[in-house]
Amino acid sequence: MNTPSNMIALGTKAPFFELPNPSKSNEIQSLDDLKGEKGTLVIFMCNHCPFVLHVIDKLNELYEDYNERGIEFIAINANNVEKYPDDSPEKMIEFQIEKNFDFPYLYDESQAIAKAYEAACTPDFFFFDEKLDLIYRGQMDDSRPGNNKDVTGEDLIIAFENLLLGEPQEDIQRPSMGCNIKWK
Repeated sequence: MNTPSNMIALGTKAPFFELPNPSKSNEIQSLDDLKGEKGTLVIFMCNHCPFVLHVIDKLNELYEDYNERGIEFIAINANNVEKYPDDSPEKMIEFQIEKNFDFPYLYDESQAIAKAYEAACTPDFFFFDEKLDLIYRGQMDDSRPGNNKDVTGEDLIIAFENLLLGEPQEDIQRPSMGCNIKWK
């Protein structure tokens, strides 16, 4: 089922979280520990969703480009692993190794954090400034599996560049689209 993001209000404060990181022996990591100096992109994603698989390489590329410029990415998996064992914490570790991304990938077993962010789909993107106020939410770019558009990361790049240059964000922000989060 193709589910769009909810597009919560800009200016919303990033809900706080402390979640285990399966790739770091389930070390508990918090938003405050991980947030970027200039901006923080929170990504709700999972291991098996075709929409995530479609963008993960470009996302990793963006991370390599922008992490050194003060923007941190934090990925969160909130899927119900009893029904979707491919999204289990063990498989999260495998996915991170296979796709070779360095940003933290946390496990929201209770789904409370996904609910706090009103996350709806995988991938769902929320970009906060240094004060953790929401400045962009929506799609990474116009590409979707099967639509033959290149994965460019354009919408996120514009949001990152606007923040870094001190420019206002775009008025038009388009929802992300993906598989629905697998709620319990």
